[in-house]
Amino acid sequence: MTLSIRNQIAGTVSAITVGEAMATVKVRLAGGQDITAAITAEAVKDLGLAEGSQVTAMVKATEISLATGPVQGLSIRNQIPGTVTEVATGPAMASVKIDVEGGALTAAITADAVSDLALAGGASVVALIKATEVSLAAA
Repeated sequence: MTLSIRNQIAGTVSAITVGEAMATVKVRLAGGQDITAAITAEAVKDLGLAEGSQVTAMVKATEISLATGPVQGLSIRNQIPGTVTEVATGPAMASVKIDVEGGALTAAITADAVSDLALAGGASVVALIKATEVSLAAA
């Protein structure tokens, strides 16, 4: 299957907490970072997930926010540090490519945000991703 989701990073399930309808799945990414996905309990079962399962974590570029450093006092669980490798800016929107340990991410943000954050190649950033925006595919 071919997907339009550009952000796909391999990892290993390190913990699963299942509730009545939803579950949180913690994944250790190839670069050593942890990411949490909030998915349905049914999806955990359908994918056959267990600790040690190999998965691919996927996030749409429009669901990644950027900060110039770690953010405290925020409900967003996933904060992945990286370095900007490319910025393609149009009149309204921009695509920011980020090198992270074990892979790469692309964030689609406004051109104003690129300007306000002074984003350019070599800049350090933190990718912020809500757990509800992380999808998992079984390997």
